[in-house]
Order: sequence, then C-alpha cells, then structure tokens
Amino acid sequence: MGRLWDKVVGTAYPNRGVVPLSAAEVRAALLAAGGPDAPFRVRGGLPAEKADLVAEWQVPELRMTLKTRMRLVPETREVRTLDERWEASTDSSGKQYGRGRSTQVARKWSYEQGPDGRRRKVETFRFDSRDMRNPLLKAVLGAGWTWRGVLFRW
Repeated sequence: MGRLWDKVVGTAYPNRGVVPLSAAEVRAALLAAGGPDAPFRVRGGLPAEKADLVAEWQVPELRMTLKTRMRLVPETREVRTLDERWEASTDSSGKQYGRGRSTQVARKWSYEQGPDGRRRKVETFRFDSRDMRNPLLKAVLGAGWTWRGVLFRW
C-alpha cells in the first residue's frame, strides 16, 4: 500500500547507514526506554497479549491506560507495534477502548497569585502520548530496525 499507508499506521524506517543491532540489543534498548525517569514502564508481554514487550502508561488524572504491544521480528529487522487505549467514562457507560495510532494531549490549568501580586495562569497537569511513543521509536530506529504500526492483524 506504500508510504501513505505507512503514515496512517505510523511506520517509520531507520536512516540509511545505521548498522542493525541484534534482537537482544533492541529488546534491551526498549526496556531501558521505560527507565526510572519515564512516566511509563516497559515489561515482558504476557501470553494473552501475544507480544514480546509491552509499554504501559496509566494516567489516573484522565482515567486512562495506554499500551503499546511490541513484537520483534528479527528476520525483517522490524518491531511490529499495536497501540491500545482504555478510558473509563465519568458516567455509567463503562470503559471505552480504542486501537491504532493516535496522539492524545491534555493539560489542566489553575490560577494563582504571582510574586508581583497579579493573578496568573499556571499549568498543573500535562499529558502527551508522544512522551511514551517517541522514546520507544527512537530506540528502535537507533538500533537500525523498522517501527511498523499495525491496525488490524495481531
């Protein structure tokens, strides 16, 4: 389907000349991306998830959980990814589920008195789903592998 489909699902290719690393090194780089300073964690996938690794970010302020399931394919040097999100609604309708690439951004603000005595707007909460995807993507592309987004099959 070509480059247009790659853009829709979020496929990215490494720069030319990057020497591909082994699957074990890619796995280690992805696990390191979810380090102690990251707002998300990367763990081994469970059998029911059908993934080698899963990046997970729980955002209690938004009542939302984001997951990126990752399957390493050493033969083609690609990491196949599936993005999922669950949101608990405020009414009694339960949870909403979505899959596929999407960027979500949320901010909350409050007003407080500044040092000069004037009222000013201060950001009290910030969320951007790219704060999880970008470090994972950088680890994969830096290892010389392709980041392949998947929508339908898993």
